[in-house]
Amino acid sequence: MPRQARVERNTLETRITVSIDLDGTGRASFETGVPFLDHMLDQIARHGLIDMEIHAKGDLHIDSHHTVEDIGITLGQALASAVGDKKGIRRYGHAYVPLDEALSRVVLDLSGRPGLTFNVDFVRGMIGSFDVDLFHEFFQGLVNHAQLTLHVDNLRGLNAHHQAETVFKAFGRALRMALEPDERMRDRVPSTKGSL
Repeated sequence: MPRQARVERNTLETRITVSIDLDGTGRASFETGVPFLDHMLDQIARHGLIDMEIHAKGDLHIDSHHTVEDIGITLGQALASAVGDKKGIRRYGHAYVPLDEALSRVVLDLSGRPGLTFNVDFVRGMIGSFDVDLFHEFFQGLVNHAQLTLHVDNLRGLNAHHQAETVFKAFGRALRMALEPDERMRDRVPSTKGSL
């Protein structure tokens, strides 16, 4: 069965459409109005081998907060829909990713329970015009609506762009691992409870 989803989320602040295919090749298309976020989303798609299309119109005349957070929420909803009952998947994923001097670790569990531990001490508050505080908001929205447990640790880094990029690449790789079929599980849910 195809692991695909399309979700629309419309509020007075944002209008967002997310389409994903969890068994894709990493093809991606983004129009969010937030260029640095587009660059980071591309890391998830390419390193997670997830086909992803995200279109967003938000109240960017105020700032990027609502748009970034709501993209995280909508992507989380799409992920939850596409993954389905989680039968036959690995469930857990982890990755370490370096970029020059920066190194990040991401560990996740498609647990059905939202939880975020985000330890990233950015060396500066802005990357171009992007406020790095919004990365936490993005992942919080995603975690809450995908219902996954996520631990993000930037272990070192002297360049904020490198720090961010290692986080998003590692998230893509960890998500790819968690979503992979586990032949030994076949049609079973990887939980002693029988559901996730």
